[in-house]
Amino acid sequence: MHDTKLLELFTLDIGTAEQLLELIDTEFQALSDRDLPHLQSILADKLPLMSVLDQHSKQRSQLLASLSLSADRTGLQTLAAQSSQGELLLERGDELNTLLERCQAANLRNGRLIRSSQASAQSMLGILRGNETPSLYDSRGSAARILQQRPLSQA
Repeated sequence: MHDTKLLELFTLDIGTAEQLLELIDTEFQALSDRDLPHLQSILADKLPLMSVLDQHSKQRSQLLASLSLSADRTGLQTLAAQSSQGELLLERGDELNTLLERCQAANLRNGRLIRSSQASAQSMLGILRGNETPSLYDSRGSAARILQQRPLSQA
């Protein structure tokens, strides 16, 4: 009974995680293109998927806890040893875990791109406001020293 429910949750979550991974990859492209309307659409699509994954994770943990098993791979292995569908349970659990790790890695990649874009925008704004001078080089190839910083409007 519990093994069948866990298997069902794994199967549903594998499909959900695959959809989430596709959205995260699409998000990367939209971030690269700076396509804000598309990013908003992607975010609206990602939130329900993440909510479902979270709900199912809690249900799986509760199912294992109700059997006095830990909510990790060890608990799943213990249940699998007692189940006729044990091998399939472990396969699906590993498949879901691999997909979730791929989602996390892709999400971290997107986060790095966001931080890089933010730093670039902050630097450009600083230059435009006159708070920051761009790194320039003199005729010898070393960093030029600009004695006076002037806002762009006064340049």
